[in-house]
Amino acid sequence: MRKLESSKFSEMKNNSDIERFEKLDGQNNWNDEKKLIRALAKGDEGAYRYLYRTYGPKIGALVKSFLGSDDVDDVIQEVFLRVYKGVKKFRGDSKLATWIYKITMNVCNNLYKKLKRRSILTDFEQSTDDEEFSEYHSQVSSEDDIKKTLSDEEIMQKLNEALAKLDPEDRAILYMKEVDGLTYAEIGKILDKPEGTIKSKLHYIKRQLRKLLGEALGDEQEEP
Repeated sequence: MRKLESSKFSEMKNNSDIERFEKLDGQNNWNDEKKLIRALAKGDEGAYRYLYRTYGPKIGALVKSFLGSDDVDDVIQEVFLRVYKGVKKFRGDSKLATWIYKITMNVCNNLYKKLKRRSILTDFEQSTDDEEFSEYHSQVSSEDDIKKTLSDEEIMQKLNEALAKLDPEDRAILYMKEVDGLTYAEIGKILDKPEGTIKSKLHYIKRQLRKLLGEALGDEQEEP
């Protein structure tokens, strides 16, 4: 059964006919979340194609921010398998995106623990060209005025080195808030933490990132 389900999602990723279905899928109002959830619960292939196109890249970026790896296809597939198995039980207590992100974080945490035990975690610093991290770059560099002293490539390198030193969950929080634009409340639901905790944690994460960047640039002045 798992092999059959797995092939279903591999087909979505590799099927060269996906574009042919886009017009047909567009006839369905998948922007109506309740309608989309009902279709997913019924196993509607058009609904799953829409879900994969919409959330696949976002899940991949979140996984990269957490694990620091470009090899995220298996993780994305595992997330969609869990969505496939669990959507009939989804009651709509939160947004569909929040529920999917929560599944993604659970998969990431489980995988991280396994990789950590086996000591084969990918070096985050190797991923210096990801477009997602240019968002971090633009915010942090504007705050610290790093552009005055470093080229864009050097900034990205230093930024990735600093991000590599953050806790994986902290990187994910930073991504969800600053890149994907989730609210504090949404992130809190995903991580099962109060909104105020997320707000304080994000402030701490940014402070740590600025400190790490300052150290990387040889700036010994610490933030009060």
